[in-house]
Amino acid sequence: MAEEHKGHRARMRKRYLAGGFENFEDHEILEMILYNCYKQIDTNPIAHRLLDSFGSLSAVFEAPYDSLRNAGLSENVAVYLRMIPDISRVYLDDRNNSRSKIISFDDVGEYFLPKFIGRIDEHLILLLTDAKGKELFCGVVATGTSCGADVPVRRIVDLSMRYNATNAVIAHNHPSGVALPSRADIRATNELAAALELIGVQLVDHIIVSDNDFVSLRESSLCSAFITGD
Repeated sequence: MAEEHKGHRARMRKRYLAGGFENFEDHEILEMILYNCYKQIDTNPIAHRLLDSFGSLSAVFEAPYDSLRNAGLSENVAVYLRMIPDISRVYLDDRNNSRSKIISFDDVGEYFLPKFIGRIDEHLILLLTDAKGKELFCGVVATGTSCGADVPVRRIVDLSMRYNATNAVIAHNHPSGVALPSRADIRATNELAAALELIGVQLVDHIIVSDNDFVSLRESSLCSAFITGD
């Protein structure tokens, strides 16, 4: 490391400990994160190069592994950066654990938003609750490419019976598009609602997430299952 950079990392850490990232520029945040990957290299130019290539700090973290490798990063560094949004999602999920809370179905879209942080492929998440809205189960039940994920009706029915659920909500993300339902989304929702009705479980809503936006199929009145159920 060049003479002029001696002590730079210690000063950056001291500055962070004094006030967090509040007054840091994006490149400085990324520079510090990269300290854990590069022990003896000035990471400032690398941080600038990544931000120039991907456009923003969040875009760097959410970039596909192959794109990070093509940007000149090693396997270890690419994996490390890809872990950051996943760690954020796990942290928020644990911090906001809802097992002891009553979930409001009016705000269920907001409940699901943090669960899709960093997911660059399509994921389908199932939420099961009892009659009072207490969470019984919440987890990923299907994954796909960036083009789509099928709704596993049989698995959702089995889980609903196993947990003796009263209500179910599903949510999936559109990684490369807008939070608008496709015809396939509407058809799959109606099919799932009919299957769950046979075992006495109500499909309360289907949330479609894209970035920080979401659409509720129940509120959109596009699915006959929700129209007839009102």
